[in-house]
Amino acid sequence: MSTGKLYKLDDSELVAGVNYHVFQHRAATHWWGELTLISNVSLNEGDLFEIEFEDRRRSKCQLKRMVNRAMSGLPPRYTYHVTGFSAIE
Repeated sequence: MSTGKLYKLDDSELVAGVNYHVFQHRAATHWWGELTLISNVSLNEGDLFEIEFEDRRRSKCQLKRMVNRAMSGLPPRYTYHVTGFSAIE
């Protein structure tokens, strides 16, 4: 897994550091993967985000919490499915 940062799309506020893995690039603007938050932060699934990858490239994305994929820990850290909807630049 790689390490990056997650920002709110509307105000560019840093939300948290993330561990991520991008699985597939279907096209320049459509990609998907999984991520977990490094710190314990509550997210609204309807919000839009911008992810900054390890190589400092960025892309806009949406998150959806995956069912039954909580990592062990107190409190539990969830795994999120990430869907990118802009080019990775």
